[in-house]
Amino acid sequence: MNEQQNAGDSHVARRREILRQASVALQGRVVAMWEVTPRAQVLPILTSALQAPPEATTFDLSATLQRWSAPIIQGSRWVGCRLDDSDRWCIAPVRSQPPAPPPGGVERRSRERMTLELAGLCLGLIDQTPRMTARPRTPESDALAELVRQPSVIAHEVANPLTAALAGLDWCFKRVREAVSLDPALRAGILEDLTGVAEGMDQAIAFLRSIQDRARGGLARWERFDAGQVIRSCVALERPLARKAGIALEGTVAISGVYLQGDPNALYQVLTNLIRNAVSASQGGRTPVVVTLAHAGDVLRLAVQDRGVGIATEHRDRIFDPGFTTRAFGSGSGTGLTVVREITQEMFKGQVDVQSALGQGTTFTVTLPIPPQRGPRGR
Repeated sequence: MNEQQNAGDSHVARRREILRQASVALQGRVVAMWEVTPRAQVLPILTSALQAPPEATTFDLSATLQRWSAPIIQGSRWVGCRLDDSDRWCIAPVRSQPPAPPPGGVERRSRERMTLELAGLCLGLIDQTPRMTARPRTPESDALAELVRQPSVIAHEVANPLTAALAGLDWCFKRVREAVSLDPALRAGILEDLTGVAEGMDQAIAFLRSIQDRARGGLARWERFDAGQVIRSCVALERPLARKAGIALEGTVAISGVYLQGDPNALYQVLTNLIRNAVSASQGGRTPVVVTLAHAGDVLRLAVQDRGVGIATEHRDRIFDPGFTTRAFGSGSGTGLTVVREITQEMFKGQVDVQSALGQGTTFTVTLPIPPQRGPRGR
């Protein structure tokens, strides 16, 4: 035990010495190392100073990386420092391989960036050193890793033809616009339908790409977005599918300019699952499925109401369980409502409630806490 502890202390000491040397090269600025948490936040794990002030370790990771269009990867580590009092930061990834040479062989990185790149490389090489407490790989763990990679492969194979089809759709747009023989009203209708198809394909591609990111250890997108805009878009895209099933889909989304923090694709996924469940429960009926988004104090309430078959009382407590479904074999996997609850609770810190009666219908209500909103200038 003492031997392991001594090895760990030595590891920390070597990393701190690298940060200290980088601090010296950067005129005494505090240099820190962070790790990205599952919520796309940065957790400082070591600094060049034994007691660093909070302003030397707190920065907006998302805003910093967006300047370079760099992905935010869960578990990744970064080393960096604050450049001045205007909250400008310079950071570099911790990695075990040197970066690619600059385009055209012309070096454009600042002195601070190159210093941090070198520090990140040294830290990465140290972290690559075998640990005494490391768990040995087993055939079972290799098999599990392969299973985790499978969704990325599937997403890649599906997203690529969708992207190609989207390019073909753009060509169709152009041909329809240029078709002088078409009746103007017919042309407008076709273009509207094609726009809906294109938006749906864009959404599907974005969702598949997010699956690839997660399979690589990446995070869902984490950004500020207009909730009403996402809900309106989802209703518009789901309406043709509902119509095909013989069900009208109505949306009442009067609010706008209320922003949530998280992944807009995830909120889209929540509503898509609820709408499709409602449409399925309404088969054979003539009443519409109604989606509403209301502002109630410090929360948003998203409701999906149908007048379908309803949920039996004995099933009410099980509908969110993974794999539970009352549909016929092959008609549903029983994962939709599980995903709805997990996204709502884990990403948006909200809750899902259900009210239902057999033969009268069901209403799912998703309550989403509203985070602090920026002023008009910040939007």
